[in-house]
Amino acid sequence: MEFGFEEKDFLACCGSTKFAKEMALASPFASLEEAVSAARDLWFNKVDVHAWLQAFSAHPQIGDSTSSSHHATPTSARWSKGEQSTALATATGSTLQELSEWNARYRQKFGFVFLICASGRSSGEILAELKNRYPNRPIVELDIAAQEQMKVTELRLVKLFSSKAKVASTTNQYPAVVAKKVEEDRASIIGGHLSATSEATAGKTSQISTRTRPPITTHVLDVSRGSPGAGIEVRLEMWKGAQPRPSFGGTEIGGWVLQGSSTTDNDGRSGQLMSIVDAVDAGIYRISFNTGKYCPAGFFPYVSIVFEIRESQDREHFHVPLLFSPFSFTTYRGS
Repeated sequence: MEFGFEEKDFLACCGSTKFAKEMALASPFASLEEAVSAARDLWFNKVDVHAWLQAFSAHPQIGDSTSSSHHATPTSARWSKGEQSTALATATGSTLQELSEWNARYRQKFGFVFLICASGRSSGEILAELKNRYPNRPIVELDIAAQEQMKVTELRLVKLFSSKAKVASTTNQYPAVVAKKVEEDRASIIGGHLSATSEATAGKTSQISTRTRPPITTHVLDVSRGSPGAGIEVRLEMWKGAQPRPSFGGTEIGGWVLQGSSTTDNDGRSGQLMSIVDAVDAGIYRISFNTGKYCPAGFFPYVSIVFEIRESQDREHFHVPLLFSPFSFTTYRGS
């Protein structure tokens, strides 16, 4: 049995028209699990930053029951209200005022609404997370917001499929076993998000193993042009030398082993630099950018970044963006 939906259905789940169109083209889906897998792949690997920003703009401001977005569909607006119900029920006047002020600061700094999967979260939790994320660099915060949007999208896909299965069961369109499978998928997805939320609150590393992209990714921003660095060759290597770790000024012949290579796309993102695995091998990695080929007149023939992944971090995601101009560069690790 398959579940078919229209573009407007997926637009209620995620406010990106490109995402909704691609999901409608991929429909029907054999299960909720299949739809979620397709959505993750589309969101993280195929749509561009413009699609992300459009989806963000469909969300109302957190903590303001009177706010709404003119980009949101009626279904999306209704779901947003439900998702913020816990926050609004636990809020005091002073908390709402503080949320409003910090929301304004956030939007002024980053250019988009503060986005968080608010289901089941109190206003105090949300305010604390907003303050925690505010110091982030814009490129890091964009990635975090995209991950939060995906959580929201998944929970809304659950609602979409549950509604379809409920209607179908009353008309005998699908057997009870199909409705049961939807409910099992629903419990799995919601349970995963609740686990992630509780672990994050406790300051623990999430152990959810399902990945939608390789554990190490990168993208490049050419700050001299104010645009993504497209067409830059990227190499990812891992240290396998005789010594446990490379040393400054030491001989490196034969020590670095290539894990993968790619070229950044028009959005500045690299392709797949390594396999999508649940747990990445602990060790020391080096990611290199052929900046000399990208800008022959520039100061740097190439740029390499060396970093270590410890055993306790094997299930984390390591995003290593490069902010580059022909005469300077900046890097930092985004999780």
